[in-house]
Amino acid sequence: MEKSRENYWKTVLGLVRNILIVWFVVSYGCGIIFAGALDSIKLGGYPLGFWFAQQGAIYIFVALIFFYSNRMAKIDEEYDVAE
Repeated sequence: MEKSRENYWKTVLGLVRNILIVWFVVSYGCGIIFAGALDSIKLGGYPLGFWFAQQGAIYIFVALIFFYSNRMAKIDEEYDVAE
């Protein structure tokens, strides 16, 4: 039981870590650090760096919420802690 609990939390924390990495790369990386390089690509007539900073990051964040919810449901079922 204790080993299963440890594995569950290790899996959950790994998922959260990976989602936070994606969040950081999209928000800080694409919106600020790499914005100059991304501006050479146009999306809908706007530079890609500007698009990420203004609305692209929001789309990614919403997708991350759905991904997290779906993956957590699967992890909960795998470890038999689903509601």
